[in-house]
Amino acid sequence: MSVKDRVRVRETRLLSDNWYVLRTTTFDWKRRDGTWQTQSREHYDRGNGAVLLPYNIENRTVLLVKQFRYPAFVNGCDDLLIEAAAGLLDDAEPEVRIRAEVEEELGYRLGEVRKVFEAFMSPGSVTEILHFFVAEYDAAMRISDGGGHPNEGEDIEVLEMTMEQALAMIADGRIRDAKTIMLLQHLALTVLRAA
Repeated sequence: MSVKDRVRVRETRLLSDNWYVLRTTTFDWKRRDGTWQTQSREHYDRGNGAVLLPYNIENRTVLLVKQFRYPAFVNGCDDLLIEAAAGLLDDAEPEVRIRAEVEEELGYRLGEVRKVFEAFMSPGSVTEILHFFVAEYDAAMRISDGGGHPNEGEDIEVLEMTMEQALAMIADGRIRDAKTIMLLQHLALTVLRAA
């Protein structure tokens, strides 16, 4: 039986369409024992996104960004977040969009870009699927200082650090962003381990 055969949507209401779209839906769910249960859930639709971690095998370095994130701040984070470059797809293909984001945020024009996986980041409330990429970089690929677009509210610092430093920052809590942790661990377990 398909999951779609186990869901009967009763009503969907728009709660907010300010920055992104927030809806609440009442639906019936067919449980494993065959009974139907009525449930209600809110879901936030911000579109799908892409994230990329550039790495340099020879120097064992990665490029990250450091920026202010208001939702993290209101949840007690009194620091800027260190993250991999990322952005929403805005109706573009994931690889096309992430290349543009890397140029805007990091200031690098990359060669080959490799998709490693995709994941729902918070499937209990957010519809977003995030496409994860890695790519090699070197100094010759730098085309600008990066930093993002100020007119979009971006104020981004570009960081270059060794993989060892980045992994230590996960361990001590300085890197707390899930997508970044996932890509750093992927890189440590695959690409850099083989180098």
